[in-house]
Amino acid sequence: MASSNLTDTELLARIQGEITDALGYSDTISLQREEAMKYYYAEKFGNEVEGRSQYVDSSVMDTIEWIKPSLMRVFASGDEMVSFSPVGPEDVESAKQATDYVNYIFTKDNPGWEILYTWFTDALLQKNGIVKCWWDEYEDYNREEYNNLDEQEFNALLMSPGVEIIEHTPEEGYHDVVITRKAYIGKVKIENVVPDEFLISRESKTIEDARFVCHRVKKTLSELREMYPDEDFDPMELAGGQYDFDTSMWGEAKARYSFDNSADNAFGGSVNMGDEEALKEYWLHESYLRTDWDGDGIAELRKVCSVGSYIIENEPIDRIPFVSITPVKIPHKFFGLSIADLIMDIQLIKSTLMRNLMDNMYNQNYGRYAVLEGQANLDDLLTQRPGGVVRVKSPNAVMPLATPQLEQSSFAMLEYLDKLRESRSGVNKYSQGLNENALKSHTTATAVSATMTAAQSRVELIARCFAETGVKELMRNIYELVLKNQDHERVIMLRNKWVPVRPDMWRDKYDCTVSVGIGSGNKDQQLMHLTTMLSFAGDAMRGGLKIVNEKNMYNMGAALIKNMGFQNVDDFLTDPDSVPPQPNPQEELEQQEMQLKQKELEIKAADVQIKQMRLQKDAAADDIDARLKMAELALEAEQKRPVAIG
Repeated sequence: MASSNLTDTELLARIQGEITDALGYSDTISLQREEAMKYYYAEKFGNEVEGRSQYVDSSVMDTIEWIKPSLMRVFASGDEMVSFSPVGPEDVESAKQATDYVNYIFTKDNPGWEILYTWFTDALLQKNGIVKCWWDEYEDYNREEYNNLDEQEFNALLMSPGVEIIEHTPEEGYHDVVITRKAYIGKVKIENVVPDEFLISRESKTIEDARFVCHRVKKTLSELREMYPDEDFDPMELAGGQYDFDTSMWGEAKARYSFDNSADNAFGGSVNMGDEEALKEYWLHESYLRTDWDGDGIAELRKVCSVGSYIIENEPIDRIPFVSITPVKIPHKFFGLSIADLIMDIQLIKSTLMRNLMDNMYNQNYGRYAVLEGQANLDDLLTQRPGGVVRVKSPNAVMPLATPQLEQSSFAMLEYLDKLRESRSGVNKYSQGLNENALKSHTTATAVSATMTAAQSRVELIARCFAETGVKELMRNIYELVLKNQDHERVIMLRNKWVPVRPDMWRDKYDCTVSVGIGSGNKDQQLMHLTTMLSFAGDAMRGGLKIVNEKNMYNMGAALIKNMGFQNVDDFLTDPDSVPPQPNPQEELEQQEMQLKQKELEIKAADVQIKQMRLQKDAAADDIDARLKMAELALEAEQKRPVAIG
């Protein structure tokens, strides 16, 4: 039996219950992310003792900052992050166009490099990185001016959709007019989501199967009115949305700004800064939940936007517009582990050891003394300066106390911790730059390469995880959005050519392949492989082997040029598909002979036709002569006939 329809009050109660029970809402994950940010900034632990060393190691920041260049080089060094494979031979061109257009949308229509950088940083530091991808429609106004329009042209202009007259000057049957033309424009928009603004139901394994997902963000009343122009917002109805009932997110947000104290008063204090109503801030909750709203007994996916107890939008949708990545994925669990989670304990231990070492050095340089009470001037003793004098009343009034030196095991422990950090993160001294040991004669290039390869395997695993679980999904979402929403042709520059793009002509779905440089070695190794392949292909073509053609050679050359860092391959190589085929000399000679024979046949046919025309003309002339002759004979016969006399 179907249930009854939900009311707005019941729906809001359901959403508030889901929010308070969601992951990332006032729980251990929030505290861990806040702690990770503090470790990233190498802030003090809170256990410091006045007068003692307060050194804080920066292992978390160092490790993350050394991983990021490798990831950005893998994903952002080329102009093609993913490719779409054709299903059949008729899909080759459209699949190629889909590949170019999806990459164009990510890198040109959106700040692709910046999105990747922030996305990867969030994942490495705060467990999961989240991006939001949706189709954004907005109004665009263009100002146009027309002069000397006749009545018919003027009326036709007024009938055009979206036209609004700004100025109109009629003059003796003509019209001068200034208009604005309104048009609705849509595009794919991608933005990074702040980790503490993203909530997901606790039992979720992925975003796709989540019962509830929420994006909560502060918006001014002015921004809300721009986002929802058809809504008549009453500040009294929105009053409940001025304060969020989760204050834990202030801790996460404050930790992000704690390094320079750039937002001391922005969290936990007054929400409304100033008296202007349009600048008052409210919490907008954009919730995606599965609910039986229509009472048919089947839960459907809906998007509900609310501020406090006021529902702004409630509509069915077909997908949740978020994509998540995590560097250490835990099976059957949404939140994984960040690199900070793996390194924070090492940073704490190294900081403690370094503080002990530095305190010991301080005591060695400025040691402690035993002083006979009343026999020495304490001010002189406490003033540490070269050549300083300490006034005493008796010999041996001041005696240094021996400070035991730390054992070498302390330094061995620090080295062990560095190796432990390397094994956990994949970042070692070889991958961090040129090391002096790498140049010693007893260290071979093969050994260094093997060490770097072993270390890079951890980073490559992170890159592969990002590629298969995040980047591929994001590109698929872009593809689906343009396929469903872009219903007009768009002309863009692709491969140095202006190309008209029609997504509505594509197939519903192509196979998506992430074509990033993972698992093929570094660029030097790839360059060596490509050079070897080109040499082999050249020898094969010269030897007459039919295993390589011009297109294969072009593809290898294009890959070599891109590996060198040049993105525009057409400046150096010409695609054989764009060159019209050159005829074979023998075939060209045979074709000329065929054309000559064809002309000879045409001439002979023309001669035959002329002869036929002559024969026809002669026959017609003979016919006319015969008729004239017969007419003459008939006339003569008529003249010779005797005339009867009455």
